[in-house]
Amino acid sequence: MPAKPSIYFQYYTNQALHKAGLGNEYFNRLAIWKEFIKQGATTYGEDSKVNTTRSDCHAWSASPNIEFFRIVFGIESDAAGFSKVKIEPHLGDLKEISGTMPHPKGEISVNYKLNNKGILKAEINLPQGISGSFIWNSKVKNLTGGKNSLSL
Repeated sequence: MPAKPSIYFQYYTNQALHKAGLGNEYFNRLAIWKEFIKQGATTYGEDSKVNTTRSDCHAWSASPNIEFFRIVFGIESDAAGFSKVKIEPHLGDLKEISGTMPHPKGEISVNYKLNNKGILKAEINLPQGISGSFIWNSKVKNLTGGKNSLSL
């Protein structure tokens, strides 16, 4: 049986799964963080031993904070200085989600609604002057600064 990655190394495991096209598995990999919450922790612990670790909010255990934006919302820099974006969401079993991420030139906001027929309605707002691409089920759409409404 393979060794289970530590809470620190889960960041790298999730990134590898994401790059391998398995981003939709992200929500299935959050058990340790859910256990911290269940135990009443207000921050994530120092190591993977949930019952005995201190809750010190170490950076290596807080990776869901960035992974949620990068994997679930799918927002990533696609050029130096975040001058372009690539947005490729991985919603897992979610049918609807929205959020906003800070950007050096403003904010990037996304709103996704997936209907029962598998059609994704996406509204993406990018800062003016920022362009990018949106990828869903191997379909690529260009994005421009301002409001972008897509149906895929």
